[in-house]
Amino acid sequence: MNDRATQNATQNAAKETAKDAVKDELKPVVNESGIEIKPLYAAADVEASGGLSMVGQPGAYPFTRGIHRLMYRKQPWTMRQYAGFGNPADTNRRFKYLIANGQTGLNVAFDLPTQIGLDSDDPLAAGEIGRVGMSVDTLRDFEIAFDGIDLEKITVSLTINGAAAILIAMYLAMAEKRGYDVKRLRGTAQNDILKEFVGRGTWIYPVEPSIRLVGDTIEYCAEHAPKYSPVSVCGYHIRESGANPAQEMAYAFCIAKAYADEVIRRGLHVDEFAGRLSYNFNIFGNLFEQVAKFRAGRGLWAQIMKQQYNAEKPGSMWLRMIAAGGGGGLTFEQPEINIVRGAYYALISALSGTQTMALCSYDEAYTIPTEYSARISLRTMQLLIEEMGLTETVDPLGGSWYVETLTNQMRQKMEGIMAEVDAQGGIVKLISEGAIQSKVSAQAYQMQRDIESGKFPKVGVNCYRNEQEEEHPVEFHPYNEDDARAQIDALGRARSERDAAKVALALARLSADASAGRNVMPALVEAVKAYASVGEMTKELVNIFGRYQEPIRF
Repeated sequence: MNDRATQNATQNAAKETAKDAVKDELKPVVNESGIEIKPLYAAADVEASGGLSMVGQPGAYPFTRGIHRLMYRKQPWTMRQYAGFGNPADTNRRFKYLIANGQTGLNVAFDLPTQIGLDSDDPLAAGEIGRVGMSVDTLRDFEIAFDGIDLEKITVSLTINGAAAILIAMYLAMAEKRGYDVKRLRGTAQNDILKEFVGRGTWIYPVEPSIRLVGDTIEYCAEHAPKYSPVSVCGYHIRESGANPAQEMAYAFCIAKAYADEVIRRGLHVDEFAGRLSYNFNIFGNLFEQVAKFRAGRGLWAQIMKQQYNAEKPGSMWLRMIAAGGGGGLTFEQPEINIVRGAYYALISALSGTQTMALCSYDEAYTIPTEYSARISLRTMQLLIEEMGLTETVDPLGGSWYVETLTNQMRQKMEGIMAEVDAQGGIVKLISEGAIQSKVSAQAYQMQRDIESGKFPKVGVNCYRNEQEEEHPVEFHPYNEDDARAQIDALGRARSERDAAKVALALARLSADASAGRNVMPALVEAVKAYASVGEMTKELVNIFGRYQEPIRF
């Protein structure tokens, strides 16, 4: 049978299957992004959805199949587990444990006071010091946390947003003090404040000055630390806040464009900074929808950068990403099943062509992961490399009629969402007004209702429950008041040992630069090196910028 005859036979089979579905009264299947899934796909479905024009070859525009020609055949994904708790010494021990077990990158969690710019001795920090991440007050804490870790072999990602400019300055100062050439230093900061207004909520300053600070970090790193990635645009938390997969990508792209526009207004060409923009995306839900969203996202982002921003360098068009197994998909009930969920999240991440993989641990619905649970997640990622053949060929799902059709449809969904945002005044306006927050919150509420009613199946939660089954205990991470007091004491020692006059001068410069509209990164680096605290630097900026007040929508 020739190719034409084969295609006709396949298409006829698809039509007959569709007829059978109607005759047998099969319920329609619609994925989270709102795309109806057919019982069978054929070549004609690919053509009807837009064809193969956006597929191309890996390593070439539009990068749908991957940003590198050989992908994992040349180098497997970086494994970067999210870790950090208690004081910097505790975190340093966990870092070294993970590295000793084969982890190839670090993803640092910070406690809530650090994330919102409070020192450990601030009364508002009481009870939260080191509870859900590492506590950081001064440069000394970074020196302890990264002691003995080779920053050239192990790249570090800082999950920090509201206080990101300060923590980036701290990381660069620490590396320079240890003798590293900052111009060659690699690493990443999340530093995506717009998604904080949508999702997690660790904001400090109002929207406009917050965007200005992101621009300061991009501009500064483009000149002084050109291999460092100062922003990882984070669709991850938008997804966890209630966005569907297509919205996750589309809103992230709108946010990235807002940051790019801010820097371009300052006179930088897109090719001077776009190659160091990166993304952090979420994985939970339907396997094929997740894979298609990433393949579609790569092609769409490349198209945006080439056609809208006139990027010329291929690296400026790359969708460089960490695709992480989302904790939002885990369940409190039957937590051992989360090990299986995590394995599928890792599989999706690999099939999607990520550069870096992080994987939630099975106990994260309860607590900070133990060494045992973190090791299971790490071994899961390693198993995909060593045993499952995920590194043997590029884009193994490419060419599937279903996957290619769904990829085209997901890209169209994303384009439609972005067009809607632009028509309503742009992402900055909508976030400032609380419109995006309101939309995803309403969706999160509806999803929870659907889970509670059983409309959206969740294994172990609303189906396949065994009420008689004894739940296995999960080890909770303890909160140590003694560690909190020790951190406060360490901050006191740092203040007593530093040059107070030098700190005062550095803080005065920071205030003057912020007030005058100058890039504040040089002043922050100076203040960090003088051992000014996170809270002291934040206070200077709050005095100039003010604090964000969340809009209330009815």
